[in-house]
Order: sequence, then structure tokens, then C-alpha cells
Amino acid sequence: MRTATVTRATAETDISVEINLDGTGVYDNQTGIGFFDHMLDQLARHSLIDMSIRAKGDLHIDDHHTVEDTGIALGQALSQALGDKRGIVRYGACHLPMDDAQVRCALDLSARPFLVWNLDLPTQKIGTFDCELIREFFQAFATHGGITLHVDQLHGFNSHHIAEAAFKAVARALRIAVETDQRKSDAVPSTKGTL
Repeated sequence: MRTATVTRATAETDISVEINLDGTGVYDNQTGIGFFDHMLDQLARHSLIDMSIRAKGDLHIDDHHTVEDTGIALGQALSQALGDKRGIVRYGACHLPMDDAQVRCALDLSARPFLVWNLDLPTQKIGTFDCELIREFFQAFATHGGITLHVDQLHGFNSHHIAEAAFKAVARALRIAVETDQRKSDAVPSTKGTL
């Protein structure tokens, strides 16, 4: 079973993450931030990664620490669950339409973290959620998950649609990348022999 449990406790947050890469997209995410929970649910559902997240943070200050630290813990869990990455497809990509929005994601589970981020959300907030935290989440997730992650907005004028399309595009690309390559399930997908 490709599973992982990560706990992260700091003076600012207390977070636990449980994932199963071979799941069906079952989710139970509770961070205290409604819109963020909705996005994490989308990430689980469309990647088919079972995901349970519990986060308690200093929300009386703002949502920043909770969102970023959740990204850190989720990235660490992904890295642990992948192990030596033997047999995975490694790469994934998706063009995801959602009404007015279309977001493209391409990613590589390379162990070389890098984020290319080209989203232009027209509002500063979605409800009470700061839009700038979406990038912060993906930066933390990519860094601690060892992901080369490119996210590009092709179209869109509604911030909620753009953000949700981004989470779903990453999810669908991740779903492809973590799958077992039926033609080469015994090898690490690199000419170096390691990732």
C-alpha cells in the first residue's frame, strides 16, 4: 500500500495528513477554512488519492500559516507514499475547463521542486479567502513533494472558477503521474536509476 501519515506541529499550526495513493478519492478535510477545504476536497476527488487532513492554526491572525503548512505536510506525505518511485508514470498533464476558466497543469515527480505559476485571479479574495494563498499552498506542496509543477491560466475571469480549475488540473495531472506504469512497473522512471 502506498500510504503515508504526516504530522506537523509548530507554534503556529498543528496538522495531520493521511493519504492513500491507490484510493478512490475519498476525502475528509477539516482545516477551519471553508474555501480551502473545498479545494482540498477537489484535489482528493480528482486525483483519486484518499485524503484526510486535520489542521488547527492561528486563524485569529489569518489563514496564511494554516494553508502553507498544510501544503508542506501534504507534500511530505506524497513524497513518503511514493517511496523510491519505482514503477510510477512520473509525468502528468491536464487542460481543465471550468465554465469561463481553463487552466493547464504539467508536472514531474522529479524530486527537483520548482513552481511556475501563471494565474491571474481578478479579485483579492474569494469570500473571505485570500487569493494569494493559493500560490503559497502550491509552492509549499511542490517544494516538499519534490514536484516540478507548472500551472498556467489560459482563460478565465471568475476567481472561484480559476482557482478551482487550478486545483482540479493539478489533481488530474497528479492522478496520471502517480499511476503504476504497466509496461515498466519494476523500474524507476529515469535513466539515472533514481529520483
